Amino acid sequence: MNVLFVSQCSKRALTETRRILDQFAERCGERTWQTPITQAGLETVHKLLRQSARKNTAVACRWIHGQGHSELLWVVGDARQFNAEGAVPTNATARDILRADDENGWHSAEAIRRMAQLAALLHDLGKASQAFQQRLKGERNERNLIRHEWVSLRLFLAFVGEDGDRQWLERLSDETAANEACWTDPARYPCDKPGSGPGSATPPPFASLLQQAPLAAAIGWLVVTHHRLPAAPPASSAPNRRWGDKRDDFEKNWLTDPLAAIACEWNEVISSPQTPPKDFDPYWRMAGLLPVADPAWRKQAARVARHLLKLQQPQPFDWLNNIWALHLARLCLMLADHHYSSLGMDGEGRPVAARQPFVQSQQKLFANTVFDRTGRRQACQSLLEHLLGVSDSAAQISHALPGFERHLPRLARHRGLRQRSSEEKFRWQDKAFDAAEALREAAREQGAFIINMASTGCGKTLANARVLYALADPQRGLRASFALGLRTLTMQTGRSYQRDLHLREDELAVLAGGAANRALFEFHQQQAQASGSESAQDLLEEGSHVLYEGEVSKHPLLARALADGNMRKLLSAPLLVCTIDHLMPASESMRAGRQIAPLLRLMSADLVLDELDDYDMNDLPALARLVFFAGMAGARVLLSSATLPPALVQGMFSAYQAGRRQHRLNRGQALPAETPVEVPCLWVDEFGKPQAAHCHDAGALAAAHARFVERRIEKLQQELQPLRIARLHKLEMPQTANKQQIRRQFAQQVWQAASELHQAHAQTDPVSKKARASFGIVRMANIEPLIEVAQALIATPPKEGMRLHLCVYHARFPLAQRSAIEATLDAAFDRRNAAAIWQQPSVRQAIDAAPDCEHVFMALASPVCEVGRDWDADWAVAEPSSMRSIIQLAGRVQRHRRQPSAQPNLLVFDTNLKALERPREAAFVRPGFEKDQKNDLNGGRFRLASHRLVTLRPDSRPDQAAGERVDAVPRIRAFVDAIQHAKENWVALEHARLENAMHFEAPQAIKRTATGRSSGPGWQPPERDCASLVWQFPQTTLLGVLPQQQPFREDNRPDRLLAFLPDEDETQLVLHRYEPDLQRLGREPYIAAREMVRSFAVKPASGVSPWSRMDLPQLLERVRELTEAEKLPLRQAAAKFTAVQVPREGQEGQGWYWDSWLGFSLVRK
Repeated sequence: MNVLFVSQCSKRALTETRRILDQFAERCGERTWQTPITQAGLETVHKLLRQSARKNTAVACRWIHGQGHSELLWVVGDARQFNAEGAVPTNATARDILRADDENGWHSAEAIRRMAQLAALLHDLGKASQAFQQRLKGERNERNLIRHEWVSLRLFLAFVGEDGDRQWLERLSDETAANEACWTDPARYPCDKPGSGPGSATPPPFASLLQQAPLAAAIGWLVVTHHRLPAAPPASSAPNRRWGDKRDDFEKNWLTDPLAAIACEWNEVISSPQTPPKDFDPYWRMAGLLPVADPAWRKQAARVARHLLKLQQPQPFDWLNNIWALHLARLCLMLADHHYSSLGMDGEGRPVAARQPFVQSQQKLFANTVFDRTGRRQACQSLLEHLLGVSDSAAQISHALPGFERHLPRLARHRGLRQRSSEEKFRWQDKAFDAAEALREAAREQGAFIINMASTGCGKTLANARVLYALADPQRGLRASFALGLRTLTMQTGRSYQRDLHLREDELAVLAGGAANRALFEFHQQQAQASGSESAQDLLEEGSHVLYEGEVSKHPLLARALADGNMRKLLSAPLLVCTIDHLMPASESMRAGRQIAPLLRLMSADLVLDELDDYDMNDLPALARLVFFAGMAGARVLLSSATLPPALVQGMFSAYQAGRRQHRLNRGQALPAETPVEVPCLWVDEFGKPQAAHCHDAGALAAAHARFVERRIEKLQQELQPLRIARLHKLEMPQTANKQQIRRQFAQQVWQAASELHQAHAQTDPVSKKARASFGIVRMANIEPLIEVAQALIATPPKEGMRLHLCVYHARFPLAQRSAIEATLDAAFDRRNAAAIWQQPSVRQAIDAAPDCEHVFMALASPVCEVGRDWDADWAVAEPSSMRSIIQLAGRVQRHRRQPSAQPNLLVFDTNLKALERPREAAFVRPGFEKDQKNDLNGGRFRLASHRLVTLRPDSRPDQAAGERVDAVPRIRAFVDAIQHAKENWVALEHARLENAMHFEAPQAIKRTATGRSSGPGWQPPERDCASLVWQFPQTTLLGVLPQQQPFREDNRPDRLLAFLPDEDETQLVLHRYEPDLQRLGREPYIAAREMVRSFAVKPASGVSPWSRMDLPQLLERVRELTEAEKLPLRQAAAKFTAVQVPREGQEGQGWYWDSWLGFSLVRK
């Protein structure tokens, strides 16, 4: 290829660029080079230029092809020196002539700034209390009875008194007025003590303030939430009362009038009702003169008050109903407080330069402490300095908030995302790109809601990036966050983007959490590369540029946010691939600091939610809150899954639209209160006919979605020969059988089904030419019965001439062992190269040991096999839990080879073990969509009348030898009157649960008592999985009750952390249990647990052998390898890589069974 290099470098960068380019190309001029070069040579030039790039580097590479044709390949360095085609401007100016960025469209920027400023002046007034000052000196160590922010709130409200907003602002604006006494006047300054709140003489502070002085209520909310959101206190009868614990009840006023419910114990739980009242006095008594008496504080407060008075005219700002303005003001306050508190002393023991303008002399009250050179704690910032400094920082941050995202790096001019697809199977991506490009202008003002329902193997992951790239401003580039549910899937997706798009570390960040998981993933990737089994083929050509504008270090907001390493990881990269847990704190974090970075990420990048329908039903409320916050933040949202149910799509659209309404209150063209918010929507899939619509409500979206789904179903059913055919397999058990007998007989049925499928789908080994082998998955719902079934399979000899190679796969293996199992299965079930499986070491060794036999390679797996594993099996057997689980498992059959089947390759038992063992109880639950009696608040509406699929799927029959097609149709097509049919139809149950979760009957107006407690008949609390609360009652986001009552990934099971640690000689591994209480006391947290573990009696029958087994000596050897790779001590590496979560032992300490083939199982009575 013939290329032209153009350099617009200056200073030392020009010298360095010339040194590199002169080695590869011939100079045509002072700043131009031309040469024929190979692709490898060009990549070398690009790499060398990137390595030496600095601030003044700017080099463009153009590909000259054909007569008079050239194309920009890439730019290294400052892309502003070239236009989009790589041309150099004839002249340039640093003046911003158009000043388009000055018109930021923020209606409430001034209100946000002034609220944050005033709240910053007030937020830590409570630190003036005797109790807090004693704590700083080390004289008080017990747990806080009253937190300082609650004292700050009471001090501020004492100043407000019974005045309206105008009156107290006028008093505050007069810096000469003597107002000090009213801040602590006993008549205005109530001191909360045990029993305050509902039913006591001290009323909740916000109950009367909401109507009297809404601005004061907003400022008070900012003050009391700058460390944590208010959470409903646990019941007084609850043992071990802790702040933030989930409540068993749900009060109506938490939804209809949330702020009025806040009382003292919403901020901190008073654990002992017997605490003497006098113990509270130091928390309310001041240790000195409040900073409000200081002229510096009064001058600053008066200036802010005057600005707020202007915002009261001609019509007061809607302080309490503008949810997004309140959250942004809180964000500015939290970031300012976090940053200023981190400023300490320089090397000479003096305040750092950033503190100098606010340092006050002769101060007796302090806000924080710092350790000196000798390790002794000493006072750092005075309270007055801290309030003034945080207020100034909050003002700067809020002033810089509009348009801050323009100063973050973005991915621009990426050839791989722009160029047309060369393969026919990916041409649909081009049409999706064009459809998104047509929506670009509308999406700029109105946001966008995109649904990608392309099937597996069609390039859906890449299409998501291309669609968002098309929607982004081409002059500014793309910023996007890809949120996934599993760590392994996150790392796979990140690796895919790195490989396919040639993205560098400054362009793509991968945050998967769990350092051990990431290290193991990288370890197995390196092994795969060393063995040559990983494909190194690039799907797209390289060519991208990270576009920066401005100096981040001088930006008031970003300089403070990016100073924190964890925030920098989440914010800096244009593309972020992460587990959704990294973004969830934007809407879920009840503690302030964790919310800052995720919220800034949502405000500066679009959001992709991958496989949204794979989450548990109880996680839907948290997901809806995240989408609501994404809408408020102005992000575009893309849902990516081939099996999205209609109710889930409608619910997420409702959440997004409600968030967009809050966004439009503050930015862009203002909307009248009753005007519906119109959202541009786009549907894409692999059939290449994207559909766009502008939807003004959930009904319009439902109709458009139904049209798209019906067209998609029509295309899916045009396949004459389906890839997956399922047949029901009837389970018959004697009525008198006990649990152990049922499970042993179930194992026989599993082997019968596997043998039948093997005969139909086995292939001849191309090496021995004699042996036949098949590779299948048996999916079971729960781990404990899975282990018993595995034991029965191991003990049962197959018939003459057959061999069973069994791999047990679930979550109760040590981390390194589980990772090794996954690596073996990933390699075996990677069928892109159909011949590669016969060369896999574990397969080759097993077949060569018996070259004349039939070999069944079986992965007996828990539901972890359904999601996040890119497997292609010959066949599968399923213990049913839900239609979703069947569809997901079917997606692991013929996933890569995509060879149509004439015979069933998926056998589904017509019931599950729970139904056989406990016939009168809910069976399709945990996992599943059925509700047991404890959790069904609707009178058994979601309890199935039968647990036989013959009855629940009338169109399926066990005697249908031909089976039936398995695809996503039952999942994606709406089920008419699903709730009415939920008791007798398996598919209807799933749709009914989702419809019910996305709708809640709003309570009618309620009466309120003088204490703020709600009353009124007919209150039916929302169910645990009710996701609609956030868009029906957006003001609830000002409290922590929704994350408290509906937490993300809630796990009520008491688990125990175990690890295999080396003995003193480091020659063998010994089981230890982890005790967190010892860790908190600074002691060794790992206790030897040899006596609590027993060995399984595993004696394989003839013809049965393990497929991937790592015993303890091999595990120790693997830990040694990881020790060298991670540069860790052996014991620390073992604690990290052999950890495993198991069910907690009983009160009698029964312990666990363990075997390297089977994993851990709880010892039961």
